[in-house]
Amino acid sequence: MVDLDSEVPPLPPRYRFRDLLLGDQGWQSDDRVQVEFYMNENTFKERLKLFFIKNQRSSLRIRLFNFSLKLLSCFLYIIRVLLDDPTQGHAWSPVIWVNRSLPLWGLQVSVAVISLFETMLLSYLSYKGNIWEQILRIPFLLEIINAVPFIITIFWPVLRNLFIPVFLNCWLAKHALENMINDLHRAIQRTQSAMFNQVLILISTLLCLIFTCICGIQHLERAGNKLTLFDSLYFCIVTFSTVGFGDVTPKIWPSKLLVVIMICVALVVLPIQFEQLAYLWMERQKSGGNYSRHRAQTEKHVVLCVSSLKIDLLMDFLNEFYAHPRLQDYYVVILCPTEMDAQVRRVLQIPMWSQRVIYLQGSALKDQDLLRAKMDDAEACFILSSRCEVDRTAADHQTILRAWAVKDFAPNCPLYVQILKPENKFHIKFADHVVCEEEFKYAMLALNCICPATSTLITLLVHTSRGQEGQQSAEQWQKMYGRCSGNEVYHINLEESTFFAEYEGKSFTYASFHAHKKFGVCLIGVRKEDNKNILLNPGPRYIMSSTDICFYINITKEENSAFKKQEKHRKKHESKLSYHGTSRLPVHSIIASMGTVAIDLQDTGCRTSGGPTLALPSEGGKEGRRPSIAPVLEVADSSSLQTCDLLSDQSEDETNPSDDEVSAGLEYAKGYPPYSPYIGSSPTFCHLLHEKVPFCCLRLDKGCQHNYYEDAKAYGFKNKLIIVAAETAGNGLYNFIVPLRAYYRPKKELNPIVLLLDNPPDMHFLDAICWFPMVYYMVGSIDNLDDLLRCGVTFAANMVVVDKESTMSAEEDYMADAKTIVNVQTLFRLFSSLSIITELTHPANMRFMQFRAKDCYSLALSKLEKKEREKGSNLAFMFRLPFAAGRVFSISMLDTLLYQSFVKDYMISITRLLLGLDTTPGSGFLCSMKITEEDLWIRTYARLYQKLCSSTGDIPIGVYRTESQKLTTSESQISISVEEWEDTKEQVHYRSNHRNSTSSDQSDHPLLRRKSMQWARRLSRKVPRHSGKTAEKISQQRMNLYKRSERQELAELVKNRMKHLGLSPAGYDEMNDHQNTLSYILINPSPDTRLELNDIVYLIRPDPLAYVPNTAPSRKDSFCNAVGQDTREETQL
Repeated sequence: MVDLDSEVPPLPPRYRFRDLLLGDQGWQSDDRVQVEFYMNENTFKERLKLFFIKNQRSSLRIRLFNFSLKLLSCFLYIIRVLLDDPTQGHAWSPVIWVNRSLPLWGLQVSVAVISLFETMLLSYLSYKGNIWEQILRIPFLLEIINAVPFIITIFWPVLRNLFIPVFLNCWLAKHALENMINDLHRAIQRTQSAMFNQVLILISTLLCLIFTCICGIQHLERAGNKLTLFDSLYFCIVTFSTVGFGDVTPKIWPSKLLVVIMICVALVVLPIQFEQLAYLWMERQKSGGNYSRHRAQTEKHVVLCVSSLKIDLLMDFLNEFYAHPRLQDYYVVILCPTEMDAQVRRVLQIPMWSQRVIYLQGSALKDQDLLRAKMDDAEACFILSSRCEVDRTAADHQTILRAWAVKDFAPNCPLYVQILKPENKFHIKFADHVVCEEEFKYAMLALNCICPATSTLITLLVHTSRGQEGQQSAEQWQKMYGRCSGNEVYHINLEESTFFAEYEGKSFTYASFHAHKKFGVCLIGVRKEDNKNILLNPGPRYIMSSTDICFYINITKEENSAFKKQEKHRKKHESKLSYHGTSRLPVHSIIASMGTVAIDLQDTGCRTSGGPTLALPSEGGKEGRRPSIAPVLEVADSSSLQTCDLLSDQSEDETNPSDDEVSAGLEYAKGYPPYSPYIGSSPTFCHLLHEKVPFCCLRLDKGCQHNYYEDAKAYGFKNKLIIVAAETAGNGLYNFIVPLRAYYRPKKELNPIVLLLDNPPDMHFLDAICWFPMVYYMVGSIDNLDDLLRCGVTFAANMVVVDKESTMSAEEDYMADAKTIVNVQTLFRLFSSLSIITELTHPANMRFMQFRAKDCYSLALSKLEKKEREKGSNLAFMFRLPFAAGRVFSISMLDTLLYQSFVKDYMISITRLLLGLDTTPGSGFLCSMKITEEDLWIRTYARLYQKLCSSTGDIPIGVYRTESQKLTTSESQISISVEEWEDTKEQVHYRSNHRNSTSSDQSDHPLLRRKSMQWARRLSRKVPRHSGKTAEKISQQRMNLYKRSERQELAELVKNRMKHLGLSPAGYDEMNDHQNTLSYILINPSPDTRLELNDIVYLIRPDPLAYVPNTAPSRKDSFCNAVGQDTREETQL
């Protein structure tokens, strides 16, 4: 084989291109062929073309020089006119001949020669085979008209004073200006706005028209009125502005003809220019223009990237973003690929938003559009998903690409991303803050089943409010509920805090209790300086350090609070306390005004010792003395602390299982779930089965070889069911099961979970849930009564209805919830005692939940909502009874969680800890306790706070209260109060008789009919203006008379279907409803708030595992090891 290296000789060490061109004696014998590229550029013409045309910088200089020459020629013409005397000559001679001095002639000839030479050279260089195309161009003809006569005068001096229309060079100057702008854009490699170019062309065209008309009229009128340049300017302005005073007019026909021609030209040219300008303006309005670099460097702005901008999303973002005082100077740049709709355009024209919000039509995937939004200078970028898409996975894919594009273009810009599906979350782990919709949604709905109204609690915490909602209402619950809704989570460094600085070196529970007692703030968590993990209620063994970051719930942050000491009037205040005794209960005074809170500093003396639990202490039974509570210790004492009650109870359950459990094989272990349905799920310690359940046993309504049960009743569950109605078994549904099977939930209180799915689940999902105890699924729909009865709806504790993805893309946006609302209303009518928790797409539709058309109380709440919305409240819907009671939830209400993270970067972490999505070692969890009659001796929230801190280390954060609904006239009531319509003694006497008769025997229809007829006759004697109200009340009473029969009919329908399916109707109670009660949440209520029976207190309980010593491996640990190391590795993915 021939060696190629030996065939080709190496190049000489100092071989240069010049040597190749000149040749080399040593290389003459070579067979090499010399190839030269770009030979056409070596010609003289090509080099001239490169200099005059192709090269942007040199071409720009040539254009600028040409533009200057044209302006100079126009300037010389004006000088000639000013120096000329139009009175010389007679008849038409002043029009043909002018007086031109020799120096002026020399300058004009020089300019003409240079201009003609340049024009001929450029025509030669741009020649492409058609000479007539070059000659007949208007700029070339104008150049010939203006330059050639001056050159002729060089050889024929007689024509030196001949008139030459040099003023036409203004059009050549306009042409040169346009070319110069184009070359400028190419030279600096920046695309200037087309609007700027069009405006420049319009202005230059208008100036050229006016200048041509001025010079032409002035010259022609040399044979007429002898007008000066100023007179001609005055005439042209008056004429073109259509004013037409008539004091200056052309006299001879040529000047009149010129005016007609110029007006015709203006009528043709100017409308075309204006049309193009208007078109560009409309397109600019659609695209939004640019956010200037100067503004980006001198102002602060954030960018909002969305696929489609709806008015609700925009207003939620703007109201929440600008609710923070330090964000008032920020600008919001919206980058959206679709055109702005009419509603958004109207809102952005409001002065409050027009000066702060900039809408740009463009895509985040294009660097040009990101450059227009100045993404690299933005303080943050919010990327929101389109939850109304039918294919939510495709919507997530678009969000992922936007996040990647922004990260590639602006690596230092903080990213706040909203994702829909949890399995897509790991693609955007690089983002600074991520909110996964399905994770939060299902975890919140799950906690709603064991901690009522958790969704409302979290929603109120993540919304910015001043606590002023409902303060003008006449009802006390609305005032308390509205004031407490203003509580939010804030943070502060311990050593810089007035609230917590004095508790350095003391236990966490001691600091939390005394801070609440003294300032009314609720300390819920801390974060060490050297650790990024937040610990919610780390427990009494945690010692506060000066470098700790404290997280607390309050009506406003400490920096906006003013502190007043009241030493002089302490006795006076103590005399006005609601309760007297040894505890010296403080009065919590909060005055919210203009973002500032005034807090009265109270006494922090410890109370006397008492019992360690909520049970009534033995010394509390003494007559005339209220039972005392043990003080909260500064440093935890392990002998008196009961933080491990939960674990001890569970350990007893594990070591001593009941006979029923052993026989049924229901003994559970604790460990991490072996399989996760998606990558990125946080490992959670849960109750698990020792062996996974066969897939056939997970089907509730079908028997198999392992069991023969075909309905929920046959299983004989001890606890009531939790039913979840969903369209598909998505991976997010896994987050519904995990919080309900967390290790800190007592085993005896675990509720069976039934998934009612429209579509069968896949094997991957079943493989993930088969390790959890008492989790079943059933294929069916809430539309079908038989499916509901089979899955055990008659003895279920909670029914969770998840919004269906297939209905989210309705033709009318707000109709996306129509099917869900009607189905839930059917459930509400058939099973009135069932607690139904519903997810809606639009929060505005929650007013239709449990709808009662003639409920006056609901109408009053609707008016209150409108008033709050007019006042600018971000929580106008908060007084709706379903929302206040936690019966309805919309994931869009959690969008503010992502917006708040821009100011409070810890809000997502705290929310995930509260919902159980993340489990940090040493961090507590959210749970609840119910106030029973045995607990009423505690009396107040402050004493409850002390009791919990001193006994179990729990931190209360709020109260869920249920009251009887007063002053309501609903369809569920049989009798109607007529107090507002009757004020005479006779009417009052009748009212009592009517109430007694209806209450004594409600089924006596003849008596009711007779009483109603008497009532109608009495009302008919009243003033005619009440006739409308009378008819309305009579029709309402008639509806109430037949209400019971309608309920009985529905009950018979349900019982007949149960009998047909072979189910026992014993557990169905159709009359047990709660329509006459209202529930609401009090977040961080004042210490003097009195506890009421059946109050549910939200607690953050310390982590039981944080205090468990390292002992010998238990059955729980052995189970974790038995599952295998592969489980933990898969979970960590």
